Amino acid sequence: MYIYNVTVNIDKSVHDEWLAWMKDTHIPDVMSTGMFVSNRILHVMVEEEAGITYSIQYEVKDMETLKLYHEMYAPKLQAEHTEKFKDKFVAFRTILRVEYNHKPE
Repeated sequence: MYIYNVTVNIDKSVHDEWLAWMKDTHIPDVMSTGMFVSNRILHVMVEEEAGITYSIQYEVKDMETLKLYHEMYAPKLQAEHTEKFKDKFVAFRTILRVEYNHKPE
């Protein structure tokens, strides 16, 4: 299992609009591709003067599926985000491989 992690620092002036749009539009659009098993938004708990930072995580079963997502869907979805919040965010992406995940019964 892998986590496709998108870390975003969003300007405080558009924070509320961005967070609502992520929850109501962008993440549902990403999930509707059928490429991901689950998702979550995590608030990165650091004191910052410039913006608020989030980690948006999408769980994907294998690298082939993630590659397909990047080829077929990511350019359009990322362009929509960039167009809507141009000059109001900084983002970077990482891929995490789940080595161990204990779920108590």
